[in-house]
Amino acid sequence: MANVRLNEGESFESMIRRFTKRVQQEGIISETRRRGFFEKPSIKRKRKAAAKRRKTSRGI
Repeated sequence: MANVRLNEGESFESMIRRFTKRVQQEGIISETRRRGFFEKPSIKRKRKAAAKRRKTSRGI
């Protein structure tokens, strides 16, 4: 869970910007989208294999 405290003299808008940045860095939004529906194990394996192929093709 991303926690952000309002610093003294800081505006609410800047605190919201820091919060959204921290949420993106921790991958909370992408995790909730991924868990939004059930994914069969075979599809999960295919998705991971495709990501691995994309990652290795970039390195060449």
